[in-house]
Amino acid sequence: MRLEYGFALDEVATPRFAVEAQEGIGKLFTLATLTMNVLESHEAVEIVFHGLNPEDPQRKIASFKQIMGTSSSAKQVTFDEGQAGSILASSSSYQWLVVKRQS
Repeated sequence: MRLEYGFALDEVATPRFAVEAQEGIGKLFTLATLTMNVLESHEAVEIVFHGLNPEDPQRKIASFKQIMGTSSSAKQVTFDEGQAGSILASSSSYQWLVVKRQS
């Protein structure tokens, strides 16, 4: 199923993104640059990472943080891990991450 939806970033207070279970490292680089750009105009971004086993979300978050840490703006962001869990009757696991711009 494909869902397409359009909106402008200025229409939402906190933009939210998802990292699909089978996405590779290239998508994490794209997400890191997108997040840094969005933080120029928003205080926070929420991201849900998910995977096909319980370790996947944490591995993706660790890689995402490492990529974000290489930016010259890295000292201006903080990370707060949110709810984690798994979907009943599924092999999918997830972990939320809030990336905040320091004031």
